[in-house]
Amino acid sequence: MSPLTLGLAYGGATLALLFLGMPIAFSLGGVATAFMFFFMPAASLDTITQNVYEEMASITLLTIPLFILKGAAIGKSRAGADLYGALHAWFHRIPGGLGVANVVACALFAAMAGSSPATCAAIGSAGIPEMRRRGYSPGFSAGLIAAGGTLGILLPPSITMILYAVASEQSLGKLFMAGIGPGLLLVFLFSTYAVLRYGVEKRHALANGLSDHAILDDQRFTLRQKMAALPRVLPFLILLGGVMIALYGGLATPSETAGLGALLALVLVAGIYQVFTIERLVPIMTSTIRESTMLMFIIGMSLLYSYVMSYLHISQSAAEAIVNLHLSHWFLLLSILGMVVVLGFFLPPVSIILMTAPIILPPLRAAGFDLIWFGVIMTVVMEMGLIHPPVGLNLFVIKNIAPDIPLSQVILGVLPFVGLMMLAVVLLCLLPDIALWLPQTLYRGR
Repeated sequence: MSPLTLGLAYGGATLALLFLGMPIAFSLGGVATAFMFFFMPAASLDTITQNVYEEMASITLLTIPLFILKGAAIGKSRAGADLYGALHAWFHRIPGGLGVANVVACALFAAMAGSSPATCAAIGSAGIPEMRRRGYSPGFSAGLIAAGGTLGILLPPSITMILYAVASEQSLGKLFMAGIGPGLLLVFLFSTYAVLRYGVEKRHALANGLSDHAILDDQRFTLRQKMAALPRVLPFLILLGGVMIALYGGLATPSETAGLGALLALVLVAGIYQVFTIERLVPIMTSTIRESTMLMFIIGMSLLYSYVMSYLHISQSAAEAIVNLHLSHWFLLLSILGMVVVLGFFLPPVSIILMTAPIILPPLRAAGFDLIWFGVIMTVVMEMGLIHPPVGLNLFVIKNIAPDIPLSQVILGVLPFVGLMMLAVVLLCLLPDIALWLPQTLYRGR
């Protein structure tokens, strides 16, 4: 059987199981095992456990459960609500400052927790009710938080980027740094839209004579109130800064930084929120074990899936076929990103990276694309998948937080942010130094 026929059968079987609702890890592992049984030597079945273990025995992957523990410790406390409250107090004088505060809170929380759903849940539970109380439309309020939550897979520590680093054999430190510039760009674009949208909704209220509309109420905070909001927030910002300095200053490896961050996060939530009893620690540990196990199982099965693709020459043949099409430099990139967008309709970022990396990275490398830069571009594109149907994980997190907002309004609320992400991709293509300047500067000569 030719590699093309094998590849079509391999991909078709995988999609069939996924559409039938089988969990991703079982779908990937089941298809890989079946093809090993029918198309590989019988002895290969005896090496499944060894292959999975060897593929997962990466020091980089050790950072995943540690970063998840750090995020769970912060996410299960009131750190998100306190962070949002402090930013709300300090940004209230800016037109649309409440929306800007939500975006910045999402960015900072994402940088501490590294999880998009956790960011949506932590900031949205406080931010959405407050925005609606202040007169913002339900759809815009939900869309802003859903889009802000996507920063969790772009800003370090990003589990998605950890997996991309493993799949592409690129420096994790450089990838983390490359995500900072584009992350700040998205924060700027989202914040600008929040200010403009506030102006539109305020003018609409004035034009319709709604003098008692909540959006026209000019809330003020005294300096005492602003300062009172800081004590619970500053320790976490110091933690964020310390982790960044340790990682990017070369003082610690990513794994050491993850362990240090997790330990300090537990100490902070214990000291600030009195989370030191068994009853209050159990949810943190349970969440960490559940999410880590799920992710590591998907990773293990995805790596086995990729190994079988490589052994049967499916990935090599697909990559060679793409190269032989002799597509232009940018059309190749556009075609690959289009495929990522389509996969984002059905699959989470973790699966997209591990399933497609063996196929798409060789042609991109041959075309001369910087794989650090492409990792950032791909992550921004996958962010869109978190806020558009049918999967749209963040949409369902928001729906759980605000069940009275119709899903149709949530979807309409996020569409402008999908457009802003597309604009960010275009800007990154025109100005690659947005992503590459920081890692090239800090890693010069290394």
